[in-house]
Amino acid sequence: MNINKIALVTGGSRGLGRDMAIRLAEKGNDLIITYHTNLAAAQEVVSEIEKLGQTAKALQLDTSDIKSFDAFFTILFEYLQSEKERTSFDFLINNAGTGLYVPFLETTEAMFDEMMNIHLKGVYFLTQKAVPYLADGGKIINISSGLARFSLPNSSAYGAMKGGVDVLTRYLAKELAGRKITANVVAPGAVATEFGGGENRDNEKKRTLIAGATALGRVGEAEDIGGVVAFLCSEDARWINGQRIEISGGIFL
Repeated sequence: MNINKIALVTGGSRGLGRDMAIRLAEKGNDLIITYHTNLAAAQEVVSEIEKLGQTAKALQLDTSDIKSFDAFFTILFEYLQSEKERTSFDFLINNAGTGLYVPFLETTEAMFDEMMNIHLKGVYFLTQKAVPYLADGGKIINISSGLARFSLPNSSAYGAMKGGVDVLTRYLAKELAGRKITANVVAPGAVATEFGGGENRDNEKKRTLIAGATALGRVGEAEDIGGVVAFLCSEDARWINGQRIEISGGIFL
C-alpha cells in the first residue's frame, strides 16, 4: 500500500499551481492536480512530477461550477480506491483562479459574480465537499492575495473575494479542529505569471511601481511561492493554524 501523502492542487497546470505541485512532489508527496481547459499543460506537469519519482493525476474541474463538485469527487474517490488503495487524501490547496483588472465604477454584476464564484463561493463549497475525503490531521491551504491587505486600483472585486477567503480560513481552522485538520492562507504579492493576462509579467509601468514599493526590489516569480505551500504541508508546520502568510518580498511595508 502506498504511504505517501497525497495533495490535491486546484489549478495545478500552470503558474503558481504548477510550482506548488512540483515543490510538493519534491518533498515526497503524490499529486492530484486539476485543470480547467488545458489538458496538455496539465499532462506536462504530471510528467514532471513522475520524473521526480512521485505519482500524479490530472482531473478536469471548473471551480466556479458548484453543481459539478459531486461528480468530481466521485471520480477522485474512484481514483484513490483503485490506484492508491485508500479512501482519503491529505492536503487540499485551493489555488485555481483568474484575475480581473477593472475600475470599481466599471465593474459589472457579471464580472463581480465571476470573481465570487471562482474565488469565494467555489472555494467555500469545494472545501465543504472535500472535507469528507480529507484525512484526519490533514491540511487546507487557501491561496489569497496581497490585495486583501493593500489596495491597488482596478482590483476591487478580486481583492474583496480574497478578503473573504482570509476570513473563511479562520473559521475552517476552528470548525475542523476536532479532526486535527489545519487551515492556513498563503497570500502572494504581485507575481510575474500569465495570471490576469500577464499583467504583472508584461506591464512594465506596473512592474516598476511594484519593484519600487517592495523591500526586496523586484516583482515575484512563481518559484517564490510553491516552497512555502510545501512547507505548510509538512510536519514542520504542524503548529501553524488559522494564519495568513504573505509572500510578497515586503511590499507596502
